[in-house]
Amino acid sequence: MSRLELVRARLQVLDPLQFQLIDDSAAHTGHLGARDGGHFRLSIVSAAFSGKNTVTRHRMVYSALQDLMQDGIHALTIVALAPEELNSP
Repeated sequence: MSRLELVRARLQVLDPLQFQLIDDSAAHTGHLGARDGGHFRLSIVSAAFSGKNTVTRHRMVYSALQDLMQDGIHALTIVALAPEELNSP
């Protein structure tokens, strides 16, 4: 299973309504900490985020990815929204 597939599988615990994961590793070639890749951009919408602040939402994502945050993910940019925030101005 690829790293992208593994991240996607782990985040299913949040029952995402929308999910986009982009591997940006190639853009960080030459960066010492990125030697093995692992730069990702995540956009996720989940009812599990309703009523929670940004820090708590990020912690929920990190919790689902626990060991991957130690080995496999070097950098992760997160946009985590509740469904009701999709259509807000």
